[in-house]
Amino acid sequence: MTERIMSHPILGDLPHKEKVTFTFDDQLYEAYKGESLAAALLAQGVRTLRVHEETGHPRGIYCNIGHCFECRVNINGLDGERACITPVAEGMVVKSGKVLPTTVRDWRKHHGK
Repeated sequence: MTERIMSHPILGDLPHKEKVTFTFDDQLYEAYKGESLAAALLAQGVRTLRVHEETGHPRGIYCNIGHCFECRVNINGLDGERACITPVAEGMVVKSGKVLPTTVRDWRKHHGK
C-alpha cells in the first residue's frame, strides 16, 4: 500500500528513484533512497511514530522540519532521532518511541485535570 503521489497535476510524473528497504517495528517497508524517514512512513500510511512518555497518547509528524521533536524514534539503536530530518537508508532498523527518558511531567495528572 502506498499513499505516495506519483503524478502531480502541475509537476507531472515524479522521476523514478532508487528504492531501499527498511524496517519499522519489525515490519518491512520500501522507500526512495535519500527521502526522509518521516516521508517514507507517511507514504506507507504510518501516522504514529511514538507515544507520549507518560500519557501514552500517540505522537507523529508535526512540524516536519526538525523543530518540534514529536517524531522521535530509535534508529539503528540510537534513541531520540528525528524521523523528519533523517534520510532513509537501505537496511535501516527503526523502532517506534514507546518509552523515552524525560524529565517532563504531565502537570494535568497532578492537578486533577
